[in-house]
Amino acid sequence: MPHHRSSPHTPPLYYLLIAGGLLLTSLLITSEVRAQEITPMQRQEDPLSVYLEEELEELAVDGQDEDWENELEALDWLRQHPIEVNSATRSDWEQLPFLDEYQISDLLDYLAQYGAMKSLNELYSVKGLSRRTVQRILPYVCLKEKPEQVRFPTPKELLRWGHHRLESRIDIPLYTREGYHKAYLGPSLYHSLRYRYRFSNHIQLGLTAEKDAGEPLFALYNNRGYDYYSPYLFIRDYGWLNQLVVGNYRLHLGLGLTVGSGFLNGKSYSLTTATFRNNTITPHSSTDEYRYFQGAAVQLEPVKRLQLLAFYSHRSLEGSLDGDTVTSIYKTGLHRTQKEADKRNAFTRQDMGGDLTYSFPYAQVGVSGVFTHFSLPYVHRLPKYAQYYPTGSDFHNLSLHYKARWHQFFFSGESALGKQGYALLHRLDYRLNNLGNLLLIHRLYSHDYWSWHAFAFGESSTPQNENGWYLAAELTPWAHWRLFGSIDLFSHPWWKYRISKPSQGVDGMMQVQWSPRAPLQFTLNYRYKRKERDITGTSGQDIRPLHHHRTRWRMEYTTALWQSQTTLDYNHLQQTRMEASQGWSVTQRLRFTPSRLPLQFTLQGSYFSTDDYDSRIYTYEKGMLNTFSTPSFYGEGIRLTLHLRWDYRWFSLLAKWGETRYFDRHEISSGNDLIQSNHKDDIYLQAIIKW
Repeated sequence: MPHHRSSPHTPPLYYLLIAGGLLLTSLLITSEVRAQEITPMQRQEDPLSVYLEEELEELAVDGQDEDWENELEALDWLRQHPIEVNSATRSDWEQLPFLDEYQISDLLDYLAQYGAMKSLNELYSVKGLSRRTVQRILPYVCLKEKPEQVRFPTPKELLRWGHHRLESRIDIPLYTREGYHKAYLGPSLYHSLRYRYRFSNHIQLGLTAEKDAGEPLFALYNNRGYDYYSPYLFIRDYGWLNQLVVGNYRLHLGLGLTVGSGFLNGKSYSLTTATFRNNTITPHSSTDEYRYFQGAAVQLEPVKRLQLLAFYSHRSLEGSLDGDTVTSIYKTGLHRTQKEADKRNAFTRQDMGGDLTYSFPYAQVGVSGVFTHFSLPYVHRLPKYAQYYPTGSDFHNLSLHYKARWHQFFFSGESALGKQGYALLHRLDYRLNNLGNLLLIHRLYSHDYWSWHAFAFGESSTPQNENGWYLAAELTPWAHWRLFGSIDLFSHPWWKYRISKPSQGVDGMMQVQWSPRAPLQFTLNYRYKRKERDITGTSGQDIRPLHHHRTRWRMEYTTALWQSQTTLDYNHLQQTRMEASQGWSVTQRLRFTPSRLPLQFTLQGSYFSTDDYDSRIYTYEKGMLNTFSTPSFYGEGIRLTLHLRWDYRWFSLLAKWGETRYFDRHEISSGNDLIQSNHKDDIYLQAIIKW
């Protein structure tokens, strides 16, 4: 697409923001007043926090668009109602994605050996918990003189001691897309409404309702009001009843080869993103309209160490039909046009299955299974690379998962069979005392293996058509230093999208973090990926290696009042014997939290310049509560955002303004999403009431 430059100069506001950020950082660094270390508890950040930002951002770059609202909301609840350290069980600790199996075992061993903790400072004495890890944990834990007595509450107690929460969010675009002139059925406003009830950490009840931009509300096909509803009732940890959910929910069994959720289950600059959890059931409270089950699931522990899980789901799905055959499954949940609305309730899917797991003192073994039935047969109409995608009405998967610990080694794995093919995933962790950790992961996913609900570690989130070895190390060799390095060697025995032959590749990552003083931190990371790709226009006859280099430098300074973060990004891509493309950006974020006011202001600005879409830049920006936003930009332009948050007792208000302005075009997007302008502005509002 030809570029049409509409403005020869970058607006002065952008330069003022960047210069102001650099000046503020230099003043803070050179100040003679020593700033005290700021913990996450003092920052009062949302559950995403600065600690998860980098990990989730890297997963988004890899195209893992897994929804994280459920997990972030759970962390937000734990921050307000923390875990009692001395009475916490393994399942309680597993709610924190910052902890691996070693660290959870170390916590339990410490309490068993030394008894109840008298102060949270004792967490620094637990073997295996670094200072950085303890600081991650602190916002989510507490000490109580009398631990909670677990018993099912009476109706009177449910009414008196329950916690209620009502959220309302509205997104207002200050522009008009082409679809609103001729195709979209509803107004341009996005709106969601959520109600949550919780009693302690044991009972949850909720309802989520959402209307996407362009969808009607109480009109046309949508006479029930909102376009999407997600109700649930969730009960956990009452005697032999570990977990019970009725309504919409999500599952994770074994290592994810049969049924998996993708939260922190990929490659980034931290080993926490490769952490595998035990079998879990979580209520589906997010606005994701595809990745969930609808029905009931229960996990019991009838005898000590033996866990039994069973689930059933029946729900309507959206898609395209050719007579009595499903040819494609629609996953976006958007019903803005009549064509999109006609895809609703096209067919049904039933899922049932379960898991039986037995735990030994230092080992665990289990078997999982799932059976899926479509009301109409599914026959895809995709190109040859999808030749081994599933077809038919009935599908099944069966797996054996296991894990064991021996001294400094921790081994876990899963072996799965499907209607066709097989999948193997194994992991070996080794702890280098207090120096760090080593991790080795091997996966072997046959070209014809398929599971409708799997989400497992790999080059892509779907465990199919892949063989690879992943080696990573996370080290803290000196005070104030943290080093990370990984290499992933992978191959694909069958064709993939844009690769018309068996292929192979390599993905290497390294990062250095240095914090000479508690409030100041420097980060430098580099990632190199080589994979093969078809040359456009050759119909797969010409395939060449594609080399992708990504570099980031970041400087961050945080005090009780201010946070300044400066980030430089650079991308370089080149396919063999072809012209290279590159992109770069500079981002400045300033956050101000007045000491005497319940307010927080965050101002962020980015300038980006890329040659094409392949060299696009991803940038994290603060969003509404329990949301994660990593937009990508290509071409030349700026992105400015202003985020405000006000908390006062039972009420919170969040507001955000964002503008993207391009210098190389007069139009944004195409088709129904076309905006006939070189800029677009949005306003986001969210109100939260708690009682």
